[in-house]
Formats: sequence, structure tokens, C-alpha cells
Amino acid sequence: MSDLPNFSDHGYQVSRILGQNHTGGRVVYLGHNLEDSTQSVVIKQFQFARGDGWSEFKEIDREMQVLKDLKHQGIPHYLGSFQTDDGYCIVQEYKDAPTLAIPRSFDPDEIKQIAIAILEILVYLQSRVPYVIHRDIKPENVLVDEHLNVYLIDFGFARIGGGEVAMSSVAAGTFGFMAPEQMYNKGLTTATDLYGLGAMLISLLTSTKSTKMDALISEDGKIEFKHLTKQLSLRFVDWLDKMVAPKVKDRYATAEIALAEIQSIYVTRYPTIEFSDPVLEFNAIELGEKITRRLTITNITPDTLLQGKLSIEAHPNDRSHSPYGHKWISLSTKEIEGNDVECYITIDTSKLTAQSTGTRRLSLHSNAIPDTNSIELKIITAPLPVQIKQLPYLAMGGLLIFAFACGSTLRIHGFWGNPWAACWAGVLLGGLAIMFTSIAINLQVNRISSVVFRSVIGFSSGWIVGGGLPGAIVGGTFSSGLGFLAGGLGLGIQVILGGFVGILIGVCTSLVIHNSDMLIVEIIIGIQSGTLGVLSDTKYIHLPANNRHQHGFIFIMLLMIGILGVNLGAGLDLQNIFLLSIALIAAIVISFMFIYPQFNSLKQIDAYRKKEKYLITM
Repeated sequence: MSDLPNFSDHGYQVSRILGQNHTGGRVVYLGHNLEDSTQSVVIKQFQFARGDGWSEFKEIDREMQVLKDLKHQGIPHYLGSFQTDDGYCIVQEYKDAPTLAIPRSFDPDEIKQIAIAILEILVYLQSRVPYVIHRDIKPENVLVDEHLNVYLIDFGFARIGGGEVAMSSVAAGTFGFMAPEQMYNKGLTTATDLYGLGAMLISLLTSTKSTKMDALISEDGKIEFKHLTKQLSLRFVDWLDKMVAPKVKDRYATAEIALAEIQSIYVTRYPTIEFSDPVLEFNAIELGEKITRRLTITNITPDTLLQGKLSIEAHPNDRSHSPYGHKWISLSTKEIEGNDVECYITIDTSKLTAQSTGTRRLSLHSNAIPDTNSIELKIITAPLPVQIKQLPYLAMGGLLIFAFACGSTLRIHGFWGNPWAACWAGVLLGGLAIMFTSIAINLQVNRISSVVFRSVIGFSSGWIVGGGLPGAIVGGTFSSGLGFLAGGLGLGIQVILGGFVGILIGVCTSLVIHNSDMLIVEIIIGIQSGTLGVLSDTKYIHLPANNRHQHGFIFIMLLMIGILGVNLGAGLDLQNIFLLSIALIAAIVISFMFIYPQFNSLKQIDAYRKKEKYLITM
């Protein structure tokens, strides 16, 4: 036997129960019209024997009076009513749509569409004379089908017109969705239903059940929801905040105003992140230095609020650490909230090996799109306290070529047969080498112009006085060399003294081997090596002090190169084993001077690296 009631005498047949409230004595049935089987209806039965008795008829009568005159596509039509032995029934149009109380997944834009549909219904209700206040807008009283068609139901608490309500009706509504003025009988207005709608939208956006809405209400009666809606645009959050303002004057006055405001609001606008620098560089000058750089994080999307957290990405060379705590990288702030946030990043290089380069990545996980943005941190630690010293390779190469040319011309040119001519040749070759070296090391237009001008004058004078091309070459080179020594590079007496020291060493070397031709050549090489020994410092001045050899070491190195070049050039030309032996000895000395400092530096570096075995390698 079926438990369903028989309403056939009233023209309806019941097929199933849609819902029931045992305490209130209400049962809602799905049925159809016996005269038109295609017409589905909803029959709401009020069973007075189970409820508060015939006093509930006031509520039924109120709902009937409201529904009879309402003609809106978002409100199921009133079809009639009839009395039964134990109560009263209201018949309405059936809408095949579940209530919002049934958990479903709506994205924020769909929730906005639902809000607009309900606001359009409220605009209709508030445009009536007198206006109608629903008083119980909540998820259970809103139907939404799969096509997002929205229907507002249950007008049992509805009131025609505003003003205060009787004390017996004060509690009409659902806690969490009732406006403060509705709860405390301070007079109903067209803004009252807006509060209920705002609260319902918040429950949908935060996935809060109707029975749990009290968890979002603070002690001062305000619904706190912003911490749960980080994905929403600021304008939409502000709109919701105004909908549920506790004070009526702070809310939208009517549904029409609230509807006009929401139309142009982007609901799901996401922040867009820009970093002040594409790469942050930390370049340490001293060992153990702590370096701090500023990073500005900017959100360039209007009407949004950037919220997120900074973390250091894991790296295979780092010891295990949490994303928000690091051994040698510290952040002034990890929590990001705002659209223009400054973060100071400090690198403690005392935990890192010296003279190393590496990178780490700083990530920002946020409510932006994409949800993870990162920036590269490039770290360069201070140089090792022990450095491999550098050499003036340009001067060394130039001197070797020049010296070899001098030695190889001992028999080819007649200059070497006459001591005076040899002196002139020495001036020529020495000045020429000095001129080219000065140009290579200190390239400046005004000095080059000066050298060229003196060379032209000397060339012309030499042609006339010497009577030919050799004289012109001697004169031109002598003029340019003399101009250089007179202050072409501003080195003054230092260059001259370097040259005299070179001459002295060259003379002593030649006297030992008792060779007059070699005496002239060694004087030339002495001038050149002494001058280059000083000139090398003009280049070294740009290097760190611990990267430079001392001037005496450089001078000896250049002198050995000069001896090697002259004796090698002359020995190969004359097939003289004695000269070749001197060249070999000079080569051995040069090799030792070149290799030993490098080897010694590498040993010191290796010893220092052993002290760093507990430090982190980048």
C-alpha cells in the first residue's frame, strides 16, 4: 500500500516526495495534473496535526497572497490551493532543477551569472507596489538547472511592504542569511534581501554549508570571507562586502543598483607578476661577505590583490632545507600581500667556497596566473686569497719578435759593421719598438698623433742628412722615440731610468762574451727590456695587487726574453753553437720563471681549498 496521499479528488496525482520537514509538518510532493498529464506540479502540504495547528494558516495565506500575483520566469507560477482533512496544500509549477544546497561545482563566473539572475528576480519583486521582500534567500530556496536557469522558491516568509514586523515573526528566516535589521526587528527595506543574496553567494564561493555560515561571522556581526576568496578580483570582493554590510546604509539600496554595479565587474581577474630585475646578481668582493639586494614584486593587473609566499627552490649542492628556510640565503619577508612589495635578499658567502659562481632560484607561489613565478639568483664569491699571477704577454711577445729581428740582422745589414752606424741602428730599433709598445699599451689619439708628427719630421730630416732611405728611417724613429721618452706617456724619469738599467745589464752581458757586435745589440735589448719593464706596470695597474708580479721579476723576465731572441736570431744566422747555447740557457731560465710561480700558486690554492671542505660548492 502506498504511503503517498491521494489528491485525485482535487485533480492531482502524487508520484514521489521531493522533501519534508517533520518538525514543521511540511511535505513537498511531485505530481501531475490529471486533466493534463504533461503538466508536472509541486504540491506543498501543510499538515497541521504535526505542526503548530491552524495558526500556521497565516503563513500559508501569506505565501498564497504573494504567489498569486507574481508573474516572472524566475518564480514558479502559483496554480492553486486546496484543503485536506489534516491540512492545506499549495500547488505550483514544477521546475526540474536541484537546489543550491546540493553540492555542485560552479566556477566564479557561473556564480556571478546566478547572482545576476536572482537580482533580476529581486528587481521585479521590488518594482511591485507595494514591494515584496522574500526574507529567506539561501541555497535551499534557489533552484539552478544544468543550463544555469535560476528559480527563487519558498515565499513562506515573504512580506509585502517594508517597516517593522510583529515580534512573533522576528525569527522568520535562516541564521547566517538574515540581515541584522531582520533579526532585531529594526525595519525591513529593499536592502534586506540583498544581504541574504550576498551571504548565499559567499557560501557558494567558499563552499560553506548553510548550517556552517556562523563560522564566518565575527563578533561584531560581519561576515569575514576575504581570506577564502583570493582568486576573486578586488572589485567583486568589494561588491560582495557591500552586499553583506551589517548596516543598511552601507549596503546597496536596491537590487537594481546592485545589478547595475555587478554587470561590469570581472569576477576572476588574476594578478600578473613583474619582478624588478630578471636576474639578481650577488658579487662578493671580500671573503665571507654578506650581500643584500632588493627585489620589488609588482602586480600589474588592476582590481586584484597579489597574495603568495616566497621560497628557495631545492638545489643538489645544498644541504636539505625547507622551502622557507635556507642555510645561506635569507629573505626579509616570505609572505607577500600587496601589489608593490619589496623583499630584501641576503647571501652569506661565508658558507660558500671562494672564487666560485653558481645560481639558485627564488620562487613565488601566489594567486597569480601562472601560480608559480621564479627569478634567478646569480652568486659570485670573492676571489681566492691566493691568485695565479698574470704576465704582460703583449710586451713579452713584442720583445721576443724585436730581439730575434735584431739578432738575425747582424750580417744582413751593414749597420752592424760600423759602431756608429750600429748606435744609430740601436736608436732606430729601440725607438721603433718603444713607439709600437706605447701605442699597444696606451692607445690614445693625441699621443699617436704626436708620435706620427715627430716621425714624419724625423723621416724628412734623416733623408736629407743621411742621404737615403736608411738615414730617413733612423731619423724618423729617433724623433718618435725621443718624443715618447720626453713625455708621450707621461712616465718621465721612470722610463729613462728603466732604459739605463737595461743598458747597464746589456753592457755587462756583452763584456762577458767579448763580442763588440753583441755589445751594441745587448744595449738595444737593454733599452727595450728596461722600458718595457716600466711600461708593463701601466697595464698592471688595472689588475688586483695579488695578481701582479713585482716589477723586478717582470724586468728580469723581459731581459731573458731579449737575450733569448737576440742569441737565437744570431745563432741561427751565423750557425754559432755558442750563441745557441746562450739562447738555450735563457729559454730554461724563462721556462722556470714562467712555470714556478704558477705551480707555487696552484699549490697554495689547493691547500686553501682543503680548508674549504666543509663549505658549500656552488
